[in-house]
Amino acid sequence: MEHLIEDEEDNLLSILSLMYPNSSNSKLRKMLTGGRVSIDGELVHKAKTVVKKGQKITVTNKSEAMIKSPPPNRGKKSSKLTILHEDNQIIVVIKPSGLLSVATNKLEKNTLHSRCVNYMKSKSQREWCHIVHRLDRDTSGVMVFAKDVETKKHLQSQFSARSVERIYHALVEGNTSESKGTDIAWIYEDKKLNVKRVRSNFRGAREAITHWELINQNDLFSLMRIKIDTGRRHQIRLAMKNLGTPVVGDLLHGAKTNKFNRICLHASKISFNHPKTNDLVTFESNAPFII
Repeated sequence: MEHLIEDEEDNLLSILSLMYPNSSNSKLRKMLTGGRVSIDGELVHKAKTVVKKGQKITVTNKSEAMIKSPPPNRGKKSSKLTILHEDNQIIVVIKPSGLLSVATNKLEKNTLHSRCVNYMKSKSQREWCHIVHRLDRDTSGVMVFAKDVETKKHLQSQFSARSVERIYHALVEGNTSESKGTDIAWIYEDKKLNVKRVRSNFRGAREAITHWELINQNDLFSLMRIKIDTGRRHQIRLAMKNLGTPVVGDLLHGAKTNKFNRICLHASKISFNHPKTNDLVTFESNAPFII
């Protein structure tokens, strides 16, 4: 649907209310967060955007929504939850450092998953979100949850096929003479969740492939851009230790400094095929540490 502004300027949400008089404000806001609304051909996500006389508003169908570019801000906060993107199939959020992705056998009540479930149920008791992947407790960054079982299966099949692109940034101790490289290791995790590098023929060992690239460095620290093909627990932290540049704050794996009072590892980007449209979508978050 298209609408040409012929009267005085007004905010976008008010104009959408006139265009869709039978839709609630929450549905109209979903049009915005779902990437369905543009002004003069430019995608707009903010409800308070001022639309001027002579500008044209275009609303696309859900199947045609331009979800490849999430809102340019850092996300909206709701009940201790920072949301990067939400549509009918997925919710993409920022995980804080120090928060579990999901509960362990100790049944912790405050996890990123529980916060997402509470958010969904605040809209309807019938709503739920499903776990697709995890980040270590001390890692921050982008995570995606599925709103239904079919979406969960679709996304997890992409993780299994290693077709999901996952980019991290890590602040590490020391320097490396190489500008980039790949760490291929075999990692074993015991029943107490301890992890270590082992030989490939070690029973229960799983392959871990970590690509790293030096972004910047000074006399004390280096900033690394890291891409993983596999998602093993502590994979990146073990790879950086093996390189001789442990992640800042990772005292468990050899770090001697804790500059930011946290492990300086951040999941900064995730790309996958959207389960509804099959279009490639990308969601990003800047690392909270720089040098």
